[in-house]
Amino acid sequence: MTDEDQIRFEEQIADSVTSFLLALRAIAREGNGAQAVSLLLLEISQVLLAGARLGAQTDFTPREEFQPDVGPEADIDDLRMRLAEMLGGVDAYTFVFDPYAPEVVVSRLSDDLASIAIDLENGLRHFRAGDVEEALWWWQFSYVNNWGNLAGAALNALLTVVAHDRFDTDFDADAEAVAVADEILGGAPAIQP
Repeated sequence: MTDEDQIRFEEQIADSVTSFLLALRAIAREGNGAQAVSLLLLEISQVLLAGARLGAQTDFTPREEFQPDVGPEADIDDLRMRLAEMLGGVDAYTFVFDPYAPEVVVSRLSDDLASIAIDLENGLRHFRAGDVEEALWWWQFSYVNNWGNLAGAALNALLTVVAHDRFDTDFDADAEAVAVADEILGGAPAIQP
C-alpha cells in the first residue's frame, strides 16, 4: 500500500467511525422507534464494512507497549437509556458469541450499541490526537475482540425484526416481543432502492 493509499484508508475508517457515532446519537435523540430499527440496521452494516476492512489488514502495531491516555471515555449512559426506551420489547435478544464454543448469550441491543460506541470513540480520540497508529491498532483489536461480534449479533437481531415485519416470518420470540416489533415498525416506511 502506498503512503497515499494508507492515508486514504485511515481517513475512510475515521470517517466511517465518525458517521456511525453521529448517526447513533441522532437516532437515540430522535427516539422514533418506527424508524430506528431500519436506520440502525443501515448504520451497523456500514460500520461493519469498516471493521471488515480493518480485520483484513495485517495487524497494526502501536508505537508504545501501553495505550497512551487520551482522557476519560465518553459518558454514554444517556445514549444507552434512550436506546433501551426506544427499542422497548425488542431490546433484549440472544445470540451465540463464539460459534466454535456455542453458548447462548442474553444481551440487549442498547447495551451492545453503547459498547460498540465506546470502542469506536476510544479509537477516534487517538485519531483526533494525531496518534493514527494507535487508533488503527485499537479499532482493529477491538473489532476482532469485541465490537465486530456485537455488531454482527445486533445486525442479525435487527434483521430478524425487519424480516418479521416485512414477511411475517415465524421466529422464536414471545408474543409480547412480536407485538412490540409490530408496533415499532408499524409506521416505518420501507427503504426504497
